[in-house]
Amino acid sequence: MVVVIDIELCKGCGVCSKECPNKAILIKDKIAYIQDSCTSCGICTRVCLFSAATMNSEIKEGAVKCASCPVQCEILEGYTGACQRYRNDAGQLIRNRKLVTDVTTGGPLITAVGAGTAYPCCRPAPYIAQDTVDGVEMVTVVTEAPLSYSGIKVKIDTNLFVGEEGTKVKRNGKVIGMVDTEEYGSKMLSIGGANLLTGKDGFIVARTIVEIANKERVTLKVDNNTLELQVGYAPIINGVEDTKMRVGCGSATIGMFATMLQEVVDEAIILDHHVVGLLSEHMAGGAVGMSWSGVIPNARRSTRGRYFGEHGQGWGGTNIENPKNAIKSVDMSRAKQSMKVLVTETTGTMSALFEVQIDGSVLEIPMSNEVKKAVDAIHDTCEDARVSALYVGGTGGSARAGVAVNPLKVTQAVHNGDALLTIGGAKVYVLPGGGINFMVDVEKVVPKAFTWVPTPATVAPVEYTMTLEKYREIGGHIQAIQKLSQIVSQID
Repeated sequence: MVVVIDIELCKGCGVCSKECPNKAILIKDKIAYIQDSCTSCGICTRVCLFSAATMNSEIKEGAVKCASCPVQCEILEGYTGACQRYRNDAGQLIRNRKLVTDVTTGGPLITAVGAGTAYPCCRPAPYIAQDTVDGVEMVTVVTEAPLSYSGIKVKIDTNLFVGEEGTKVKRNGKVIGMVDTEEYGSKMLSIGGANLLTGKDGFIVARTIVEIANKERVTLKVDNNTLELQVGYAPIINGVEDTKMRVGCGSATIGMFATMLQEVVDEAIILDHHVVGLLSEHMAGGAVGMSWSGVIPNARRSTRGRYFGEHGQGWGGTNIENPKNAIKSVDMSRAKQSMKVLVTETTGTMSALFEVQIDGSVLEIPMSNEVKKAVDAIHDTCEDARVSALYVGGTGGSARAGVAVNPLKVTQAVHNGDALLTIGGAKVYVLPGGGINFMVDVEKVVPKAFTWVPTPATVAPVEYTMTLEKYREIGGHIQAIQKLSQIVSQID
């Protein structure tokens, strides 16, 4: 099929060019022009705002049609398909990445990275490798599986506010996910999933999942907050690179450092967007011989020495941007003139020291070396802030049919521990219940292992490893088994 641009309808807006995976659309003089690298994947026809891009039934001369996914790209010699996996080499479609055979001990015999696919489910997996390990005949079945039921969980170690739970996450103005429930010391994003992948903006959803999983840098928006994220690196929130992950909430920080703090100040307020800690009132303060100082923090009281902070872009992820405002008031019936009050946050990144005046007001004073050492102790106990991610998916269809005739037996073998499921050589966590739903740390997967197809869906390298005896028992494709040494010799 050939993409046709109606120049009467085309406005040259560039949406098709931005979405084209092969950069095959040139915008010139406000008109879109199709280049030879076009594979007729159809993305442009689905994103065009003015119905200017269509496909006719004409067969593209000299092109080879790919059957590795339902898109059926038509690829001219020297070019790759929309998924970037297959290249037309002298009229033959070849996988343009060698099969990755380097594995860690206890994992699969080979990885599925570079393997190709078993789509459309009616044929054995591309490689079924057999070898002897510690005297036991083992089999690893590998395939690169298109997964519509997939997404990525992004963990951002930061105290900075990124958005309320449930808020939509966008890229280039398109919804790609949402802010998930917050975990200890980290913000969580949930990106992708079948509903978004099959929605009108599924292409950018798939691309974002894959770019994050392949540890590329992406820029996302949550309301007015801009997030620059790259797995393995510190997060950048609204242009600010966060450097430390909190050692604990404000209450926990008080508990851990109460002894040190009470030796250098009369009071300490540890700002935190969840639980603000007040040293003298806290049970930890009582445990080191303190009683309430009369200082009242600017937060909602929860329990003894623990207060709820309000989310914001200020200290400790609260709405307090001036540390003096952390002190709501001072009860001079309890407090004393010249008391020293420390205001800091759970990472010890920012801190300020105040002195109580005779009228109950407070005046900021220079930090003493002793107080600074206490704050540094908090800071030095914190881990470096970084971005990490879990690719999540469900293996059905060709990802199981390529293993055995009865897919249920594959599922049962995985859940019973008789078959080891790995993704790109990395061990996964398989969720309980029906089906094979898994999560994998993308930093443990072979680099650049993920891709996507314009169905849209992501493509993951899937491996199943089990004994040869178990493989026979579940009805595996025995006739397709190859010796590992034979496979390795073929790709070298």
